[in-house]
Amino acid sequence: MSIGLVIASLTSSALGAELTAAAINAAEPSKKTLSTAKPTPAGVRLQVLLDRAHFSPGEIDRKFGENARKALRAYAEARQLPNAESPMDDAWKSLRADDRPVTANYTITEKDVAGPFLPKLPARLEDMKDILLLNYTSPREGLAEKFHMSEQLLVVLNPGQRFDRAGDTIVVVDTGGGGSETTVKADRVEVDKKRQTLMLFDKSKTMIGFYPATVGSEEKPSPDGTVKVTEISRNPTYRYNPEYRFKGVRSDKPFTIKRGPNNPVGTVWISLSAESYGIHGTPWPEKISKAESHGCVRLTNWDAERVAASVTKGTTVAFSDGPR
Repeated sequence: MSIGLVIASLTSSALGAELTAAAINAAEPSKKTLSTAKPTPAGVRLQVLLDRAHFSPGEIDRKFGENARKALRAYAEARQLPNAESPMDDAWKSLRADDRPVTANYTITEKDVAGPFLPKLPARLEDMKDILLLNYTSPREGLAEKFHMSEQLLVVLNPGQRFDRAGDTIVVVDTGGGGSETTVKADRVEVDKKRQTLMLFDKSKTMIGFYPATVGSEEKPSPDGTVKVTEISRNPTYRYNPEYRFKGVRSDKPFTIKRGPNNPVGTVWISLSAESYGIHGTPWPEKISKAESHGCVRLTNWDAERVAASVTKGTTVAFSDGPR
């Protein structure tokens, strides 16, 4: 196979194919089958394979968008393959060595539909403080997050499904490791504030994980230099300090927001030695790398959990404004 873009492409009829499990599992990426403007089966397959390799595209949303492009570039770099803006022959050959189907059938459980679910997630922090559990707003939201998917993709794969009945079987994407996955411990974390990414490296300086991130803002930039992990808290509560002076928060008294996946810091908080800064999850996975944070490093909940499993107290976290 010659170096360059993947030659194999879907036929013109397949390009317009619906996003079905069969179409996704058979899809081959090319310039025609990947588009930032149009959802395609190839976009889903590529995102799932990147996610399995721990080079996260963020929320799997049907498109070959900026977060998926970041992940593909990082995957090619880590494996010393030609730089890949689109799936180059070598990068795609490496990814598709995992030839398991990227979709699976899943039976909805009683736990998936048990709730309690929020009628709506408040937009303002003050309005969250009296809620007993910052849970999902619906079984559909919880199922989508469980499989690293957008709710829109979940709906497209399951036309007519309400997602609220235990025992129903649905189609999901399969981001799991097939039961053989082990967590590799990171020796160093690098946060690129300019590119909005977080990378994990082992002791041999090999990149073992890559995640799109939301890193700081003009209002409250992320720290500079090197800090360390000081604590890892799962299912954390969130305490607002009025000294933070976050835009849109009017309270002049501290308050606490209770735990839950829709808590402002999601399902995990990794505290850093720079006071009040951390790496954490989010209620809004679709906004990762597309919004601003209050100085912390924000990831999807599932990516934050992966990072938390790879680091320990004392792990170095280095912030930079671009590649070294």
